[in-house]
Amino acid sequence: MTDQQQADKKEEKKRGGLLWMIIALLFGSNVVTIWLYLQEKNKAAEQIIVTEKVVVERDNIKNDLLALQHEYDNLKTNDAALQKEIDEKKAYIEQLLKEAEKHKGDSYIIAKLKKETETLRQIMIGYVHTIDSLGTLNKNLIVEKQNVLKELDNEKGKITTLNKEKDELKATIEKGSILTCFNVKAVAVKLKSGGKKESETTKAKRADKIKVSFSLGENKIAKAGPKTVYVRIITPDGKEMAKNYDDSFKFSFDKSSGYYAGKTELNYANVEIAGVTYCESNSPLVSGNYIVEVTCDNVIVGSTTLKLD
Repeated sequence: MTDQQQADKKEEKKRGGLLWMIIALLFGSNVVTIWLYLQEKNKAAEQIIVTEKVVVERDNIKNDLLALQHEYDNLKTNDAALQKEIDEKKAYIEQLLKEAEKHKGDSYIIAKLKKETETLRQIMIGYVHTIDSLGTLNKNLIVEKQNVLKELDNEKGKITTLNKEKDELKATIEKGSILTCFNVKAVAVKLKSGGKKESETTKAKRADKIKVSFSLGENKIAKAGPKTVYVRIITPDGKEMAKNYDDSFKFSFDKSSGYYAGKTELNYANVEIAGVTYCESNSPLVSGNYIVEVTCDNVIVGSTTLKLD
């Protein structure tokens, strides 16, 4: 074999090796491309499932609000002040329906609307009892009252299911600057020794104040600094509990306003911090279920309930 033939053979082997290397690289890039495509496809499918779930939840909330709107329409009383409150709640329900339609894909808004719907239902039950005690309940409302009380009993049995749904929805809520609130606890206390000591009680007639404790969670992107935390309490008769009902006890939350029962100032430094506030009423506490909501930065961030005998 001549030197030229040997050189040609080496060149041919070199070109063959280069060709196989190119083929291998192309095959590898195709495999990576297919893998990335499948990953994106799976993510898109998961997002579709989450979106569909939020839309279904939105539709359920709209149906609940429409039913609640009908129930409020049946509330009639000769008490002008009470009727004004009822009309304000009816207008608020109409606003919530618009919010549900506007934010049909926003899981956080839908979760918030669900909580507000439950609060409005509890308030309505208090109105029913009040109207009944005034002797102005019409015949249709008597039937509605019985249905509402039955629904309340059913709601107690749904607590586990609602908590599960809440956890599922929580996973879809966008993480942002809104603070999380947990370990919310409310107890009634009786003050002793001029207010220097206190003891817990479950009796409404013995209670002087309602003590609410809570923790704000860590959030590295939230604005640090002083935070005013308000506590809003709905009494068993559907009223907002407050020491006074002038403008100094009013505050804003979730595009609405109301009266706070207590507030406290915390210096938030983007790490978990605990807080406590004592809530007062301008009248003696009554027996029944109290709804307690914790609000920070104009958003309801936590809630609990308290039952007094």
